[in-house]
Amino acid sequence: VFTKAPVLSSVGLGAGIGIPAFSSWNNPEPELVLIATSDGTVVGATLGNDVNLRDVEGRSALLLGKAKDNNASSALGPLIRLFDDGFTLETLRHEEILLRVEGQDGYSLEGRNSVSRISRPFEELVAATIGKHHQYPDGFALFTGTLFAPTQDRDHPGQGFTHHMGDTVTIRSRHLGALVNVVGAAEELPEWSFGLRRLFGYLHDQREVLESSRKEYAS
Repeated sequence: VFTKAPVLSSVGLGAGIGIPAFSSWNNPEPELVLIATSDGTVVGATLGNDVNLRDVEGRSALLLGKAKDNNASSALGPLIRLFDDGFTLETLRHEEILLRVEGQDGYSLEGRNSVSRISRPFEELVAATIGKHHQYPDGFALFTGTLFAPTQDRDHPGQGFTHHMGDTVTIRSRHLGALVNVVGAAEELPEWSFGLRRLFGYLHDQREVLESSRKEYAS
C-alpha cells in the first residue's frame, strides 16, 4: 500500500485529469475505492482513476511516487455512496468496473476490472493501510487495485496504448454510476489550491454566515 494523493488533491466528475510533460507512456487505471473512517471501518465506496505513468514507474520502484502523484493525477467520483441495508461491502465484492477511452482522433478503447479477481480481499487491504503501524485520524479513500492493463496499440504497432490530450475517460459500474474526465497536461490544468487551510477558512466563513442569519431571524 502506498500514498496516491494528498488530502483534498483528487479531482472529481467532469474535471481534467493530468498527464505531466515528462511522460510519454501512460494509462488510466479504473478502480473501486473504499471509503473508511479513522478506525478502519469501511462505510461506503466510489470509483477512482489511478492515473499511471508506465514509463516512469517502470524505471525504478523508487520512482513510484513520481509516477503516481502529480497535479490532477487522481480522480474520484461521481459520488460517495454510503452503505445501507441494500448496499454493503458484500455487494462490492463482485462489482464489475467498466472503462472506455474515446480520443479526439477517433480512437476508442474498452476495458474491464472485475473486483472479484483482485488477489487481496478488502479486509487485508484495509489492515495493511491502517493499524498500530499507521493511523488516519480523518479516515481515508483506499484504491483497491486493478487487473486492467491496456495492450491495444494506438500510435505504432507493438508500442501499446498511451493517452493523448483530450481523451475522454469514462469509468462506470452498476452500483456507483459513472466517473467521466478529460485528459489534459498536468502543467496546464488548474493548480491544486484548495487545501486544509482554505477548507477551514471556508467552514469558518459559513459558520459566521449561519450565526448572522440566526440573529436576523431572532430579531
